[in-house]
Amino acid sequence: MTVDSLVSQEKKGGKWFQDTRVWIPDPDEVWRSAELTKDYKEGDKSLQLRLEDGTTRDYSIDAQSNQLPFLRNPDILVGENDLTALSYLHEPAVLHNLKVRFLESNHIYTYCGIVLVAINPYEQLPIYGQDVIYAYSGQNMGDMDPHIFAVAEEAYKQMARDEKNQSIIVSGESGAGKTVSAKYAMRYFATVGGSASDTNIEEKVLASSPIMEAIGNAKTTRNDNSSRFGKYIQIGFDKRYHIIGANMRTYLLEKSRVVFQAEEERNYHIFYQLCAAASLPELKELALTCAEDFFYTAQGGDTSIEGVDDAEDFEKTRQAFTLLGVRESHQISIFKIIASILHLGNVGIQAERDGESCSISPQDEHLTSFCRLLGVEHSQMEHWLCHRKLVTTSETYVKTMSLQQVVNARNALAKHIYAQLFGWIVEHVNKALHSMLKQHSFIGVLDIYGFETFEVNSFEQFCINYANEKLQQQFNSHVFKLEQEEYMKEQIPWTLIDFYDNQPCIDLIEAKLGILDLLDEECKVPKGTDQNWAQKLYDRHAGSQHFQKPRMSNTAFIVIHFADKVEYLSDGFLEKNRDTVYEEQINILKASKFPLVADLFHDDKDSATGTTASGKGSSAKIHVRSARPPLKASNKEHKKTVGHQFRSSLHLLMETLNATTPHYVRCIKPNDEKLPFHFDPKRAVQQLRACGVLETIRISAAGYPSRWAYHDFFNRYRMLIKKRELASADKKVLCRSVLESLIKDPDKFQFGRTKIFFRAGQVAYLEKLRADKFRAATIMIQKTVRGWLQRVKYQRLKGATLTLQRYCRGHMARRLAEHLRRSRAAVVLQKQYRMRKARRAYQQVRRAAVLIQAFARGMFVRRIYRQVLLEHKATIIQKHVRGWAARRHFQQLRDAAVVIQCAFRMRKAKQALKALKIEARSAEHLKRLNVGMENKVVQLQRKIDDQNKEFKMLSEQLSSVTSTHTMEVERLKKELAHYQQSYHGDSSLRLQKQVESLQAELQRAHSEHKVLEDARTRENHELRKRVADLEQENALLKDEKEQLNNQILCQSQDEFAQSSMKENLMKKDLEEERSRYQNLVKEYSRLEQRYDNLRDEMTILKQSPGHRRNPSNQSSLESDSNYPSISTSEVGDTEDALQQVESNTCLPFLRRPQVEQPKNEVDVDQDADLAYNSLKRQELESENKKLKNDLNELRKAVADQATQNNSTHSSPDSYSLLLNQLKLANEELEVRKEEVLILRTQIVSTDQRRHTGKSTEPNINARASWPNSEKHVDQEDAIEAYHGVCQTNSKTEDWGYLNEDGELGLAYQGLKQVARLLEAQLQAQSREHEVAVEQLQAQVEALREELDRQQQTFCQTLLLSPEAQVEFGVQQEISRLTNENLDLKELVEKLEKNERKLKKQLKIYMKKVQDLEAAQALAQSERRHHELNRQVTVQRKEKDFQGMLEYHQEDEALLIRALVTELKPQALAGTVPCLPAYILYMCIRHADYVNDDVKVHSLLTSTINGIKKVLKKHNDDFEMTSFWLSNTCRLLHCLKQYSGDEGFMTQNTPKQNEHCLKNFDLTEYRQVLSDLSIQIYQQLIKIAEGLLQPMIVSAMLENESIQGLSGVKPTGYRKRSSSMVDGDNSYCLEAVIRQMNSFHTVMCDQGLDPEIILQVFKQLFYMINAVTLNNLLLRKDVCSWSTGMQLRYNISQLEEWLRGRNLHQSGAAQTMEPLIQAAQLLQLKKKTPEDAEAICSLCTSLSTQQIVKILNLYTPLNEFEERVTVAFIRTIQAQLQERNDPQQLLLDSKHMFPVLFPFNPSSLTMDSIHIPACLNLEFLSEV
Repeated sequence: MTVDSLVSQEKKGGKWFQDTRVWIPDPDEVWRSAELTKDYKEGDKSLQLRLEDGTTRDYSIDAQSNQLPFLRNPDILVGENDLTALSYLHEPAVLHNLKVRFLESNHIYTYCGIVLVAINPYEQLPIYGQDVIYAYSGQNMGDMDPHIFAVAEEAYKQMARDEKNQSIIVSGESGAGKTVSAKYAMRYFATVGGSASDTNIEEKVLASSPIMEAIGNAKTTRNDNSSRFGKYIQIGFDKRYHIIGANMRTYLLEKSRVVFQAEEERNYHIFYQLCAAASLPELKELALTCAEDFFYTAQGGDTSIEGVDDAEDFEKTRQAFTLLGVRESHQISIFKIIASILHLGNVGIQAERDGESCSISPQDEHLTSFCRLLGVEHSQMEHWLCHRKLVTTSETYVKTMSLQQVVNARNALAKHIYAQLFGWIVEHVNKALHSMLKQHSFIGVLDIYGFETFEVNSFEQFCINYANEKLQQQFNSHVFKLEQEEYMKEQIPWTLIDFYDNQPCIDLIEAKLGILDLLDEECKVPKGTDQNWAQKLYDRHAGSQHFQKPRMSNTAFIVIHFADKVEYLSDGFLEKNRDTVYEEQINILKASKFPLVADLFHDDKDSATGTTASGKGSSAKIHVRSARPPLKASNKEHKKTVGHQFRSSLHLLMETLNATTPHYVRCIKPNDEKLPFHFDPKRAVQQLRACGVLETIRISAAGYPSRWAYHDFFNRYRMLIKKRELASADKKVLCRSVLESLIKDPDKFQFGRTKIFFRAGQVAYLEKLRADKFRAATIMIQKTVRGWLQRVKYQRLKGATLTLQRYCRGHMARRLAEHLRRSRAAVVLQKQYRMRKARRAYQQVRRAAVLIQAFARGMFVRRIYRQVLLEHKATIIQKHVRGWAARRHFQQLRDAAVVIQCAFRMRKAKQALKALKIEARSAEHLKRLNVGMENKVVQLQRKIDDQNKEFKMLSEQLSSVTSTHTMEVERLKKELAHYQQSYHGDSSLRLQKQVESLQAELQRAHSEHKVLEDARTRENHELRKRVADLEQENALLKDEKEQLNNQILCQSQDEFAQSSMKENLMKKDLEEERSRYQNLVKEYSRLEQRYDNLRDEMTILKQSPGHRRNPSNQSSLESDSNYPSISTSEVGDTEDALQQVESNTCLPFLRRPQVEQPKNEVDVDQDADLAYNSLKRQELESENKKLKNDLNELRKAVADQATQNNSTHSSPDSYSLLLNQLKLANEELEVRKEEVLILRTQIVSTDQRRHTGKSTEPNINARASWPNSEKHVDQEDAIEAYHGVCQTNSKTEDWGYLNEDGELGLAYQGLKQVARLLEAQLQAQSREHEVAVEQLQAQVEALREELDRQQQTFCQTLLLSPEAQVEFGVQQEISRLTNENLDLKELVEKLEKNERKLKKQLKIYMKKVQDLEAAQALAQSERRHHELNRQVTVQRKEKDFQGMLEYHQEDEALLIRALVTELKPQALAGTVPCLPAYILYMCIRHADYVNDDVKVHSLLTSTINGIKKVLKKHNDDFEMTSFWLSNTCRLLHCLKQYSGDEGFMTQNTPKQNEHCLKNFDLTEYRQVLSDLSIQIYQQLIKIAEGLLQPMIVSAMLENESIQGLSGVKPTGYRKRSSSMVDGDNSYCLEAVIRQMNSFHTVMCDQGLDPEIILQVFKQLFYMINAVTLNNLLLRKDVCSWSTGMQLRYNISQLEEWLRGRNLHQSGAAQTMEPLIQAAQLLQLKKKTPEDAEAICSLCTSLSTQQIVKILNLYTPLNEFEERVTVAFIRTIQAQLQERNDPQQLLLDSKHMFPVLFPFNPSSLTMDSIHIPACLNLEFLSEV
């Protein structure tokens, strides 16, 4: 920037003031950032700068150039996706932007206009998976983050849109990542443009990469996998833009590497791969060992590469060969040729003494192996390796060669063999990739070497730099052309932009008498040398501005290329250009016995170089030779030099590139040490200069590099517009007015048709104005807020001061009051104290006085007490004496009284005795006494006798006792006497002995007592110890019990967790298995589609030329069978497979299997039949009698009624009704007669066998096969019935009476009806019982689950605080009430739905009743009309509709056409949902009823094929797909519900059970229908995703749901999604919700199962989440705080919609969890470690890579926000490193959850379904 431009900028407001940031040159970092510490004034010769490390520096300004430092861009522009978006476009800005993106954000891709700059990270990144490919597919190039896939998508899109061929030019120096970038581009095309046929051409295109890397890549000092050749791959596409083939052209293979490698380099990978796999059996004949043993592979030192397994890579190479169609024999031949080159390098050559000749030992094993592997003569090869032939016009000479010449010839032969093999492999790869179909367009991928400069540069570097000169010229012209087109499209006046044109440099190289021309001319000179050629260059081009001669060398020359000066050493130029190989050696190889070796050197007689074009091989040519050999050159057969061929192929390449639309990828190598994410500024800027990126910047900066759409400019800078101007509605006018007012120089901007164009630096100036505006507004806001805060602070201080004063004064007053109170209290205390002191003195005196008085009084009292005590003793003596005297006197008086009483009483007794004696003598007294005396006497006499006997016995006892007593007394007397005698003599001795014995006993007693005491003490001690032990043991047991309880609890929890884990694993395995199965179904559908496409193509090829299409109603699906037994690989033979299935597998499985009894049970079955037939006959006899009587009564009644009718003619209808009944009874009787005859025959034959002894005892346990029943016969009942039968058989021998008058048939029919009735009742009861049991079990399970849940809730509640428990309880109650409310709502909805169904059925029944009444009225009128002239006829009774529909076989096509192929869903509006499925089942049921298996098979196959045909025709119609999904599921449910399987019949009514299939088992067809349902479901999801996907990104990320929240960042060269005009291709969230409402309404109206609807919306919400999150992860412009707020709002709206539609139970909201966490992550604070911890705990559904990616992409919308620091991101990574997250960055938007089709039986019965007339099914008849 010059001073003049600086001054002009100052006038526009861009001043160089203090703190302005600039870039200054630096020898280490290339450019360094600095700030001005002093304002710059015009004329200053230096700038005062402060560097980033704080040091100051003076920057001198060159007085001649007036060059000032480059200005830095604002921070908000740093890290832009596009370098052209930078306001200041120059080298330091570009370098800094790339460095920030690479190191801080780990972004390796950056746009620079039309160029994609790719920096090699030297690390595997998860950004190339299938999910990333799908994310970039269909996106605009500027909508997503820069990526190689974006460039590939742009090329693919432009090819399809403009119908023009495209090219992707990938360039860069070795190790920059060219090959990988080209490989990923081809992978993208192979994925997006997959082949339309089964040729898998895209896999072959990708398989060519391992082969070309093996034979063309090698390890160099700069790259472990460096491509040593250039290649241009053309990928061909057809009219539908599917890959149909490919073609490869190669350029300038580095043949010298075959024979020479520098230090730390390797030969081509294939050599090391062969050596690593030499131990394989098929490679034993190659005689290879390790790579260190061969000269051609060991020159570089280390033969291995870290992290590379050569053996594994060799296996991949062989697999690639096989995939490309190279036969195993050819592969072995290729490996033989490669191994022969290694052996050739090890051939030992000995020089002879003369030094002019050499020899090779005949026993040289390597030469022997070389000749054996190539199939050539050993002796000839040995000879011509050391000799050469010189041919002149007259004679031929054989000349020996020196050692150096032999070595050179050997190396030349090795290079030539490898080059020819390389060309042969490329040719066969092209053959494998070639397609017979016509190529409509192609995309070429050019992977070519970048500009190279080394210390020693030779012929290869010259050719490489020459090619880069040509490519740079094409690049410059293309960039200039694009700029010109952009200006013209926007109608902006433009002037010619001066850009660097390297045509002079190209002319120096390729023009006439240029460097290459002089080189070819020197090669033609017989004795031309490199020095002569260099001298010619000096003489010819000394005056050229691009050619220089080095000062210190006469063999080197300098070419000034566009990138740098390069000095080339001329040594070896001529030899490499000639590429000399001796003819004799080639002739030996041509004579090889191996065809492949001979073909390598017969293909092109004029060309033996290793450079290959795209050429077409001629594997079979007829060579015509003349009889006389022509003259040949003496030592070579080359006519074209390497330089000439390279120039020709380069011109062809440039013509191809100029005919295509190019896309550029420039690969940058960040460092030479191959360190991951390490940036070397010197190496980077060197490559940026060489690859043309800076030239692009310069061309862009020369014009108007910054471009803004009017809408984006208005949104960004509307704060610079005055308020009164905002009233205008025209944004263009507003933008024009504001720019003209802000930027005075009109040349600094231009107004285009849709954009505003700015010169360099103007956007930075506008950003400065915007920042100043914001800063001024911020200052105003801050001033106002700070003033308000100060006022609030003052008010607060004032109030606080007043409060403090109030409190201080109160405190002082309280202190004064306290002092007064204390003074008063002191006075009171003193008074009380003095009073107490006086009282204490008084009390002491008083107590002393009282004490003296007490002692004195005590003394007096004691004296008185002693006196009283003496007197009291005398009183006691007196008292006792006086008492004794009184008692004595009383006793005397009492004794006297007793004497007097005795005397008186004696006298009275005597008087009474005298009176009694007188009375006893009187007669009356005797009479009274004699009454009863006799009896008493007798009793007394008996009593006396008894007493006498007793007395006598007692007397005897007494006498015996007396005698005994006498004897005892005598004995005692004697003992007493003896004792008395002995007592006096031994008394003392005896007493002593007694004392001793008593003492001994006492001592013994003491010892025993002591022992007992000790025992008691010991026992007490033991008991106490035992009690203590027991207590301790009890405590231990308690502890152990607690531990066991805890262990049991933990174990139960672990077991529960393990069971839960196992259950989850099983569920996961089930889901994975279901997903795999459904993927197989999807793959099967895809193969069917491929088959259809191939057949369409074959039809087109067979038809006449021209573009004609098949009719849309023709489809190959008519012949599809859809049986699982047909392999998907045989789709092409579908019709034959279908016929085979029909003939072999279909018919047998339709019929139900019949049970065959073993041969050894025949007799048992006969006995069971005998018992059954006898029992049946007996029952029928009794029933026959009853029915006979009933029949006679009926006949009599009929006759009587007929007589009455003849007389009265009043009731003819009843008579005819009776006749009809009689006729029906007779018909049924005839049928039963035949059955009875058969039964009688069986009974008679069985009876005869029984009587003749041929039968055995019947098996009473056998099962009886009753009609319509399979019940088991009880054993006792069977025995009783059998005995009854035997008795009946013994009573009668005449069986003729059984069929008398046919009563037995009627009896049998009645019995059959009774059995049916009983069976139906039993089945109904059993079903009711099963239903009740299941209901009770379900209730028990529900109660158990509820109990478990409540227990868990209770346990959780106990762990909470009381407040939390209350809150938790309230939440639980709310949840319960909510669930109950939802259940009630569901019940209400079900009831309403049932009500609607019942109303519809009622209408149908009313219509049927009306039709029936009308038919009856019509029939009655007809009967009345024919009543007079007809005879009596018997009519059949009309039967009810049984829910079956009959049709003829020839009407099947009409049925399928009416119900499937031509049916419109709108035609069935208002009818029963899934009506076609019900009609089809009724037709199937009739075919089952008539036992027609062919009809069932034909109908089901036609139905399935018809549905497929309709779905293929309407593959983008959501309504049609949903309609057939619901009908297919309903047909599947019907086949299950009426299959007869008890598991599916639990909810059936008895009426529905009558509609079950009777003869056929359609399990296989159920599986086919299930697979078809999966295919339809997948198509439904695909259609819905196709409708929703274009809306998602715009609605979820770009549309402003909350107005005014988001801002717009400055954008660059490319078109952004956010830069679209209002309303153009944009969607809002309401559009997405409307679309989902449409989906939901259609599916509900068509009767799709609710469970399937839930799964559909779960899948759609997952797709919304995946697409939105993937775009968020790949777009820097939407990773901001405002986008997070918008996302939160949009997600809440979607969740609200789910709740409103009662779809929240589908799990759809849970699939949005990653997106919710991403939105929260954008809004969270991102500074401190606490913030990092919060982010880690919150973002559990996001992987570590996703979190880091979002943090790296986070972009502030203005300068007031801060970027996320690298340290914070490192903290996040450190905390998340323990996570085992998958390596996948993006979500798989194509992932599909496995679909489940739960059994959903219908409540409708078949006979209640009404067929509308609009279906035109008149050919169906109801049965």
